Amino acid sequence: MAGSKVLEPKVFVEGLAMGESPRWHHGWLWYADWGTHEIANLDIEGQREVFGKVDSLPISFDWLPDERLVVVAGREARLKVQAIATGALQDWVDLSPISPKPWNEIVVDGRGNAYVNGIGFDFPAEPPSTGQIALVTPDGSPRLVAEGLQFPNGMAITPDNTTLIVAESYGECLTSFDILPDGTLDNRAIWAKTPGDHPDGICLDAEGAVWYGDVGTGRCVRVKQGGQRLQEIKLDRGCFACTLGGDDRNMLYMVAADYSDPRALMSGKSRTGRILAIEAPAPGAGWP
Repeated sequence: MAGSKVLEPKVFVEGLAMGESPRWHHGWLWYADWGTHEIANLDIEGQREVFGKVDSLPISFDWLPDERLVVVAGREARLKVQAIATGALQDWVDLSPISPKPWNEIVVDGRGNAYVNGIGFDFPAEPPSTGQIALVTPDGSPRLVAEGLQFPNGMAITPDNTTLIVAESYGECLTSFDILPDGTLDNRAIWAKTPGDHPDGICLDAEGAVWYGDVGTGRCVRVKQGGQRLQEIKLDRGCFACTLGGDDRNMLYMVAADYSDPRALMSGKSRTGRILAIEAPAPGAGWP
């Protein structure tokens, strides 16, 4: 890997079941623990506070421009939104008419458009099928904007709201779409091939590179458009996702866990989950 350097992360917090969907928001590191069905946040010292529970799987989340939290209740094929009056989560958007299969990741752009993807089958009970991306506009109206994705996973949007990048785990690639003024996705292209890797959660940095987690190889990789690998962080367990946070958004946080027994992980019986942190070569950018 020409020009790469070895990076050594430090454990930020441990004792999680299955951490996913890390987000940096207003000085806090947020994450979903799929094993305990919790959404929680951590301050800069690693002190934890539980926001609430969502009895569904997968669980992903992001914020609308008015600061309401939006949560993907995956198996229910629904989005839940934080009520302004009480702060509690309530049903918002039913995605089942687009697909009744479990939905996965969400990203909200700077205009309040939410993009949600679904893998198209009940993992791991059913054989693989292709998935899709839905757009949910600020008024709560959903519509299908992309199909034929091979296990769509983490998503990120460029700071100018013009490009969406999605990890296709089974496609071993990162795929990009142009975002049209009405939120529709167009001009699908391979942003970077990741041969041998199955990219999961991703984040963008200010130099236009993408970090992605890979469970099978137990690493987090920084790649630029076209596929050149710039940095690689090797972990001792599977890396599910990553985000750039901290005061200057120059700290890379990675959620990882031992995936040798998925059922124990998802049920909360296994507590090998941890969040690791290391200073990154470029600060975070874009959404989330």
